[in-house]
Amino acid sequence: MLKRSWLFLFLFLSMSLMYCGTPTPTGEGAGSESAKESSGQTEKATEVASVEKSNEPSGEELVSKESTPDAAPDVIAPEPEPTQPDETRPEPQPEPSKPDVPLDPKLGTYKCGMTPPSGATLAAAPPAYSGGTCPTFKVGSNKIKSGGAEREFILVLPKTFDPSKTYPVIFLWHWLKGSASKFLTRGEIQSAVDQQDFIAVLPEKKGDIKFKIPIANTEVDFPWPFMTSPVVSDARMQEEFKFFDDMLACVSAQYKVDKECVSSAGVSAGALFTVQLAQARSQYLSSFISLSGGIGSQAGGFSSNGLIRGWKSPTRKLPGLVLWGGAEDSCVLLNFETASKELEKKLTSDGHFFVECIHDCKHGEPPVTPPAGQSRYAPIWDFAFSHPYWMKEGASPYQVKGWPSSVISWCGIGAGSATQRSGKCGDPSCPI
Repeated sequence: MLKRSWLFLFLFLSMSLMYCGTPTPTGEGAGSESAKESSGQTEKATEVASVEKSNEPSGEELVSKESTPDAAPDVIAPEPEPTQPDETRPEPQPEPSKPDVPLDPKLGTYKCGMTPPSGATLAAAPPAYSGGTCPTFKVGSNKIKSGGAEREFILVLPKTFDPSKTYPVIFLWHWLKGSASKFLTRGEIQSAVDQQDFIAVLPEKKGDIKFKIPIANTEVDFPWPFMTSPVVSDARMQEEFKFFDDMLACVSAQYKVDKECVSSAGVSAGALFTVQLAQARSQYLSSFISLSGGIGSQAGGFSSNGLIRGWKSPTRKLPGLVLWGGAEDSCVLLNFETASKELEKKLTSDGHFFVECIHDCKHGEPPVTPPAGQSRYAPIWDFAFSHPYWMKEGASPYQVKGWPSSVISWCGIGAGSATQRSGKCGDPSCPI
């Protein structure tokens, strides 16, 4: 019996010695040779990652890596070891904002009013008016039946309007406690239309969306539907989309509209709706402009933008301009930097081209200094005229000729590309 006990003890100590030392990854053997092989694989993976990082494309045509969810960090950690010795690394994926095909040198000259290239995808024909026969419009305030209600908008034509000529159209959605007439005045829209030769449509709010904010103990009259259900129902969203359809239908019926150059722009609450419209009506819109807008973060809670509608990928990748007033751009507990960056994430992952602009005037008017003799926001409207519908998805003339930084220096191509402006500002204009 004593000899058998010693035998068991000897076997136990032998097995313990076999498994002592540095552990190896699952599926690999023990011992110094495996450790050397593991170390060699780690060094090789690090070298490959470094070479790939040095060969990444750069330039204004690509979105900043900081905005890309899958972008590599500044310090590259070793890749996990493959489970099989001969397993190959996956091929790197292209940046979302990079066009699917090489850039056409002609792209830098493309603009609204040009003849579309052969084989290009064209915008859908204007929708039919839901009310039957369109009313006759005039310059100034107009009324139209839409969604069972009488709605209003302001129509602005160039003073040198030529009925035989085809014109681009920009829809301009006003801000909280604003109006179409205030947008017309403060945006210098008549001057812009005269100088840049386009038609402007400025919708007026319906005035039926009211929401009580407990913290501020006040009821807010939101001009446009952009909040989540049940605050704003899906049916109310569709009603406002139909209002856009009916305005486009009847303006196109009375005037020669360039259907390849129909854009939507909004300020604050108007920008929040413009982003929703861009998703729902990408078959008609050639571009969109969000001036302190964005989408909900879906993080819950009003202060974290949880009541703002999110993003549903549109059928077409349409170019956008995303502008806000820095980290302190807030109004009614809504932070527009958060909302704008959430929008940029979705635009990047979906492969849309966009320009990012950041000023330092909080929720105030963008401090744009236009070229001499041009209206206040002429460089912003130029963005719309630089992106006809028939351009290849995800592409922009700015990828060839670059963003005109001499006009607005605090803009860049893609998320994280803008250098925030620093200078004098007017008073922030949140009306609450």
